[in-house]
Order: sequence, then structure tokens, then C-alpha cells
Amino acid sequence: MKNLPYKKEHDIFRQSLRRFLEKEALPFYDEWEQQNYIPRNFWRKLGEQGYLCPWVDEQYGGFNADFLYSVIVNEEMEKVGTGLIGVGLHNDIVTPYLDSFGSEEQKKRWLPSCISGEAISAIAMTEPGAGSDLANIRTTARKDGDEYIINGEKTFITNGHSADLVVVVCKTNLEANPAHKGISLFVIENGTPGFTKGKKIKKVGQHANDTCELIFEDVRVPASHLLGEEGKGFYYLMDKLQQERLVVAIGAIVAAEQMVDITVDYTKQRRAFGQPISAFQNTQFKLAEMATEINIGRTYVDSLIAKHMDGVEIITEVSMAKWWLTDLAKKVATECMQLHGGYGYMEEYEIARRFRDVAVTSIYAGSNEIMKTIIAKRMEL
Repeated sequence: MKNLPYKKEHDIFRQSLRRFLEKEALPFYDEWEQQNYIPRNFWRKLGEQGYLCPWVDEQYGGFNADFLYSVIVNEEMEKVGTGLIGVGLHNDIVTPYLDSFGSEEQKKRWLPSCISGEAISAIAMTEPGAGSDLANIRTTARKDGDEYIINGEKTFITNGHSADLVVVVCKTNLEANPAHKGISLFVIENGTPGFTKGKKIKKVGQHANDTCELIFEDVRVPASHLLGEEGKGFYYLMDKLQQERLVVAIGAIVAAEQMVDITVDYTKQRRAFGQPISAFQNTQFKLAEMATEINIGRTYVDSLIAKHMDGVEIITEVSMAKWWLTDLAKKVATECMQLHGGYGYMEEYEIARRFRDVAVTSIYAGSNEIMKTIIAKRMEL
């Protein structure tokens, strides 16, 4: 963090957000885990305080903040719990599609409500039969006069059950060769006839993060809901994946830092054989190893944040960061649970939640196997 250009206003923003979360999120987080979603009133409070999409232009309700504000929001949310990742998805993954590729009319229609917290957003890429292989999605959008008719099914959609606006990845040209040139993006509003939400999916972790299937049956949307140009959807997705994977990497390094911090505190308090377990050489070595790797990871991800802010293309580096840091976070979770002993397996201890929450980070936003494929391809192997 010391290498990033934080200013006094960034520090004030962080402290303000931290106080807000201590009051409005931490006391209720276990309840949100039980109910499997974050209540809408919390989203509205985030909007009222300026914590949603602060980077958006002032004319739509934002305040033209730099990316460091997004970093701060993602870091402070992760410190509360990974189940708050839906806020980061709304802020820095979905809304940028509207801002970058939307028409002026679309921006005026949707961005203000995304900033105020009145509208929660989601992006629907994954299907029951298509994950990383986006070119083979089966959801279609067929032109019919000045409308499109959308049919298909999406799954594992973060914010899906709460979403008011969904950016949906569709095939508009089934004959396109290569297939990815037939992909387009549409914005579908909650309540549109034919658009239904499946039940919330029961996941191993991230219980506060609502996830569900979305079903589209002869959903008619006006042509004005096409985002950008027809057939350019795949290129829009590729354009935004750099930031998406950087956001995941930021969350992973913060999760690892949090897990080591709570484990250091625990090992100082837990006694065995007449002394704190922090006095045992094995405990010290394990924590020293993790602290070292985390420090290396933090230095790397901060360097990528700086490059991203400068507009540098870091596809290879961010792919490296995404796979290495999420794998590191999973390793840290396992080691920290072990150092907690039997208590680490109890839900009342935070490390248990962290252990189950971090598992999926190596899968979403492109699996780590896909990250290695990208790296290898860009090495011209």
C-alpha cells in the first residue's frame, strides 16, 4: 500500500467506510449469512454514503473517483467477509459495462440508480453447460422488428436473486464463424415478462452472497436494451476481465492477510503444555512462511493496481495474480485452520467461515486452469 499514490482524502474515505461497516455490517453479518442475502436497505445506505460506484462521472451521480477508491471499498468489504463480494461485483465489474458501452440514454436511465443503491446489478455469463467456454453459450437473442426475443438459462449468478438490472450474454448470430463473433450483451430489468429467478443456490461458502439461476423464456426487450453493438459482446467481456480478475486478486490478498492476523491473535491466547502455542517453533515457522508469501503477494498486487490505473495492459500479470493469490489464500486458510486446532472447525470461529468462503475464488472470474492457459498462450507456447 505504501507504493500506491494514496492521498489524505483516500485515508479519510477508508476510515469513514470502516466506521460505517462497523456499525451497519459487522453486527448483522451472521444474520445475512443465515438468510443468504444482503438486505436492500444496506445497499441504499451504501449509496447514500457514496460507497457505490464512486468512479462514475458526476453528471450521473458519482464523483469521478480514481480506482484507489474502488480498491479501498473492496479491501474493507473483504475484511468484513467474502460474502460482501456482490458489492464489488456491482461497483467494479457490472456497472463499468454500462458506463463504457452504454449509450447516453442508457447511462442516464441506469447509472443513477446503481449509484444510489436503488438498483442492484448482476452479470449473467455462465450457463449450466458453458462456463469458461463463453463462445459456446446457448442463450439466444433473436431480432424481431424493434425488439429482441431472449431465451436461455444462466446459473451461478452473483447478486442474481436481488438484481434489478442484469447484463446478459447472448448469441445473436448462431452462424458466426468464429462463434465468439456472434455474442452480444443485453440489459434486462427485473419484472420483464418471461424473466424469472430460480431459488437461491445453496453453496459451501459465501452464504451472504446471494446466488441463483436466471431463466429467460421468450423475454422481449426493446432494441434499446442492446449494450453497445451487436456482435461485439465477446470483445466487451475481454476488455473488462482485466479489472474483474484484479478485483478478485485484491480480495484474495486481503482474505489471506485477515486469516493470518486472526490466527496470530489466537495462537497468542491459546495455551498448550503450559505455554501459548505461538511459542512453539512449528507455529512460528508456519506463520513466518505465510507472512512472507503474503507480503510478496501484496507487493505484486499493488504494483498491478498502479499499472491498471495508468492504463497499462496487464492481461498476463493479472492472470498470474488471480491464480497465484487465490491459491495462496486457500493454502493460508488450510494452515490457519490447522493452527486453530479443533476450534478452527467450529462455526463460531471466523477462520471456519474464511476457510469455506475462499474455496471458490480459484474457480470464479475464470478458473485458475484458464488463467494458466492464458499465461501460456501469451508466452507463445
